[in-house]
This record gives sequence, C-alpha cells and structure tokens, in this order.
Amino acid sequence: MNDRGNHHRSARMRTRAMAVFRRGAVHGLAAGSIGVAVMTLGEKCEQRWTGRPDSHVPGRTMARLLGSPTPPKKLNLLMHLGQGALLGMLRGVMADSGLRGPWASVMFAVVRLTNDQTLENASGVGAPPWTWPRDELAVDLVHKTVYALTTGFVADLLAARIGPGPGLQHARLRHGRHPDIGPVEPLAEPSSGQESERP
Repeated sequence: MNDRGNHHRSARMRTRAMAVFRRGAVHGLAAGSIGVAVMTLGEKCEQRWTGRPDSHVPGRTMARLLGSPTPPKKLNLLMHLGQGALLGMLRGVMADSGLRGPWASVMFAVVRLTNDQTLENASGVGAPPWTWPRDELAVDLVHKTVYALTTGFVADLLAARIGPGPGLQHARLRHGRHPDIGPVEPLAEPSSGQESERP
C-alpha cells in the first residue's frame, strides 16, 4: 500500500477509534446510571434486613476533596450516584471496543473498587479494605459486584447493537494479540442480515 493509502487507512482508524470512545461513553453513562440505581436498591434492601445504617463515607470524601463546608449527608447521594454514572462510561467504552461479558465485568468491578478506595484513602476518609471488619468488607464487595455486573450487562446489550467492536473482530481473525493483525478495518454494513468477519 502506498503512502497515500496508508494515510487514508490511518485516518479511518483514528475516526473509528474516536467513534468507539464517544459512543461507548454515552452507552456507559446510561449503563452506569442503571447499575448504580440497582446497587442502591440492593443496599436499601440489605440495610432493612441487617439494620446497617447509611454510610456517609461518599459524602465525606467529596466534601474533603472539594474542601466544601457542605454537610457530608447532603453530598452523599450526589457522590454515590455521580461516581456510578461516570465510571459506567469506562465500561461502555470497554463494551464498544469488544471487551464484553463476565470477564469484562470482573475487570470493571476491580476498577470500581479501586476508584472508591483511592479517593477515600487519598482524602483520609477511608482506610485500606484489608483493615476493615470482614462483614463490612463482604457487604461492600457484594454491592460493588452487583453494580459492575448490572452496568456490564446493560453496556454489553447496547454495544451488541453496533456489532462486535474492534477487539472482537481481531479475535475472530486469530485468537490472542498479534502485531501482524490489525488495526482491523471497520466492518461494512451487513447486506443480508449477517455480519462479515473480514477486516
């Protein structure tokens, strides 16, 4: 392929990558919002059953990070819902890129937990999870896993509507990571209701 052809192919691939990020972020915002709503409902049900009081750690973390005099109780829901919706954007980009299914949701659960713990520990509001009482840690892990699985499920459904994504296209050509494959060209619009797997 000549230089001009390489330039046009490179431009197409950049355009495609940016489209994956933009569309994935929108999908993820919707998926994260649903995920955090389901997680919150689960938390409320668990609290009624166990008698565990509301945690104001999210609100305290936000107040500390912003240096805000606003009472943590007033910031709590904003931080809780905001984190869930915004982090969902990453899961949407993952899904639109081709990272889908349970493995991707497990990867995302780790990101969700890491985000919480980094903000809480950096602000001095929280402590490392391995220092927590085991029952408190278990409750947090369960709720964050529910969030990650729900967000992933919704993001994957939305991404499936646009096709396999670059990563899955690559895997269909040859399993694993191979420098001689890719970047995979965008799929042509299917003409007979079936997707082509050709690059």
